[in-house]
Amino acid sequence: MLKTIARKIVGSRNERYLKGLRPLVAAINAFEPQVKALSDEEMRARVAELRQEVAEGRGLDDILPETFALVREGSVRSLGMRHFDVQLIGGITLHQGKIAEMKTGEGKTLVATLPVVLNALSGKGVHLITVNDYLAKRDAAWMGKLYNFLGLSVGTIVHGLDDPERQAAYNADITYGTNNEFGFDYLRDNMKFYKEQLVQRELNFAIVDEVDSILIDEARTPLIISGQAEDSSTLYARIDAFIPMLHKERDFTVDEKARTVLLTDDGVARMEQVLKIDNLYDAANITLQHHVLQALKAHHIFQRDVDYVVKDGEVLIVDEFTGRLMPGRRYSDGLHQALEAKEHVDVEAENQTLATITFQNYFRMYDKLGGMTGTADTEAVEFREIYDLEVISIPTNQPMIRKDFPDLVYKTQHEKFAAIAKDVKELHGRGQPVLVGTVSIEKSELLSGLLKKSGVPHDVLNAKNHEKEAEIVAQAGHAGRVTIATNMAGRGTDIVLGEGVTDLGGLHILGTERHESRRIDNQLRGRSGRQGDPGSSRFYLALDDDLMRLFGSDRLKGIMDKLGMEDGEPIENRMVSRAIENAQKRVEAHNFEIRKQLLEYDNVMNQQREVIYSRRRELMETSEPEVFVTDAIEEIVDEIFAPLEAAKGHHEAEDLETAGSLIEDLLDLKMALTTGEEDEKKAVLDKALSRQKELSDVAGQQYREIARYFLLDSLDRHWKEHLLAMDHLRDGIGLRGYGQKDPKQEYKREGFELFQYLITSIRDATIRALSRVQIRSEAPEQEFQHKDDTANLQYSGAETGEAPKKAPKRRSEPKIGRNDPCPCGSGKKYKKCCGANK
Repeated sequence: MLKTIARKIVGSRNERYLKGLRPLVAAINAFEPQVKALSDEEMRARVAELRQEVAEGRGLDDILPETFALVREGSVRSLGMRHFDVQLIGGITLHQGKIAEMKTGEGKTLVATLPVVLNALSGKGVHLITVNDYLAKRDAAWMGKLYNFLGLSVGTIVHGLDDPERQAAYNADITYGTNNEFGFDYLRDNMKFYKEQLVQRELNFAIVDEVDSILIDEARTPLIISGQAEDSSTLYARIDAFIPMLHKERDFTVDEKARTVLLTDDGVARMEQVLKIDNLYDAANITLQHHVLQALKAHHIFQRDVDYVVKDGEVLIVDEFTGRLMPGRRYSDGLHQALEAKEHVDVEAENQTLATITFQNYFRMYDKLGGMTGTADTEAVEFREIYDLEVISIPTNQPMIRKDFPDLVYKTQHEKFAAIAKDVKELHGRGQPVLVGTVSIEKSELLSGLLKKSGVPHDVLNAKNHEKEAEIVAQAGHAGRVTIATNMAGRGTDIVLGEGVTDLGGLHILGTERHESRRIDNQLRGRSGRQGDPGSSRFYLALDDDLMRLFGSDRLKGIMDKLGMEDGEPIENRMVSRAIENAQKRVEAHNFEIRKQLLEYDNVMNQQREVIYSRRRELMETSEPEVFVTDAIEEIVDEIFAPLEAAKGHHEAEDLETAGSLIEDLLDLKMALTTGEEDEKKAVLDKALSRQKELSDVAGQQYREIARYFLLDSLDRHWKEHLLAMDHLRDGIGLRGYGQKDPKQEYKREGFELFQYLITSIRDATIRALSRVQIRSEAPEQEFQHKDDTANLQYSGAETGEAPKKAPKRRSEPKIGRNDPCPCGSGKKYKKCCGANK
């Protein structure tokens, strides 16, 4: 009550913010006559002068009004478009590191040019992130005319570029690309060996288009680069053959809300019988147990043509938010292999993680981040809590006059789709264009079949037919057009009304089902009513829709029965619409908690990742890697002698033997200790350091590359093993709850212990190998250099375009004599250890 009164008196936070920008907008407009008087060459010269002023210390905020005025005039001359004042407000909002919520058709692509040019003048690079390659290429080419007119360079990062092409694109003033490409480039850079191979610069300023799609919808999908692990593909097919023997409720239960499957006692007994094992939950059978549960999920949670499609012998994921196919993306944890076994296509070998990061943590590394979308307000709390981003609703240039009708609720799917087909036919007969939104490929094809029977011509836009997407969407506003589309998120193409359509009521949006996220529904609605155009929207629901069935359809069914409603007769009531919206809010809150929990777990990994990657960068860029070797040797000697020093002369003979064994193992020195005192410690340290000095004298300049090689090789090998260990820890940590322990705290504690062990292992393995390496005088210099060729890496994450099956390979090993000590540090000869199979 008090909040409402206060808001009426002083205005909402959003209103106060917008009011505060008025003087800045006025200042930009005041520059317009002055800028208009400049020639094209004079405009470019002024932009270059402003860039120099920034380099000399002038702040970007100081030059904002003049720069925005230059961009606006440049747009008029190069694109024939002039920014509206509300677009100036959107540009200021983005520059200040906030999210600009702008309705569909308000020109977000043009708005971004304002802060992009301003921040590009810093010389540190600006990234504009889109949801797919098509939009990245389209926007870079389209807006590139403006940037080039102003004397700025533009690069585009899309799938298929080699490293020199990527370096050139990142070194441009402005770089367009997809979220996946930016994220994978970051990970790949942290697998390189030489600083000259790095493609990305420091992460300065990014604007994320469709920010809710990338930072909310994709937040639960980490980007992963992986290599092939041990092949267990035959086991998936074997387990899959047993799944039809199990019966729902008797052998297993399904929780659709949580999307989980659990075996009952009868089911466990049945699987033990067919697998011929005594105890499915024995630690020795944990792999079998995992395969059984994943196979059950594949059969009873994941649906063909809803969650995935089978195309050309491959299981391809369908993005639930956009309806797009995602070639190259694979479900993790063996689920994708289980789906391949279910669909009887080739089961690909499992992969081991080599590098991974979530979008949440990647985008939080930018010095400044802004975002644009038509629908962010429903997730404002999450943006603030997770990313420290404020959502500002930007006013429309023209008043919104679209009519949003209450939902129609039917008893069954059959009644609902019959009503939809009837109403679409009626609207088509009047000549009013209709855009029908469906939540799955299956539903879009069902409705398409009904419309064909009714003789209604239409276009279908789904994951099976997205090649002509832009053309189909662009025509959707013409008289008499009927377009059926899976979720319209991130389409990026305006639906412009054809001639005479405004008189017919504009574009009508017909939703066949409510999505569990209100944003997705709002994105569909937002395709109509752009720039003050007329339009309308209505959603059709059935009590057996997934959302209704899982969240409160029983009460509605009771109301319908009491009212004695006939078959085919709907409820149309705003109270019903509010009840459905409340159900959506509950689902959104639940999903937010899942994402928040994921981030809390990933923050543990993120802190570790930052330490490892910053260490890697140091090793790559240093001109003196031998300093790291010296420091590591000193640390090892200190640790070996620490227990002896703590005993203060009261140590046992066994303690001296242990220290001697460690000295031989880690430093390859046979030195019998008698006292364990300072003089012996100094002797060991001097001998170890002189060994490296001898190696350096023999190798000459090549010694630095040898040291760098072993430092990075050891770090990468052990980091890969650490990622696997953390995966295993994460998988089983939930069981700690049964022991009255907080799983998150246990994960942090044990993760820290594993990380300490990792740091020690990296150091020890490096020195163990370097202490045993021998240089052959005839060895060419390249032998200890990393060769960056390609093979065997796989990428998974969000939509990755045509992701490669093969990609940059890990480094090759240096050539080592077969009788030389193995560089892995085992103490064996190379031919009897790592070189045995070579």
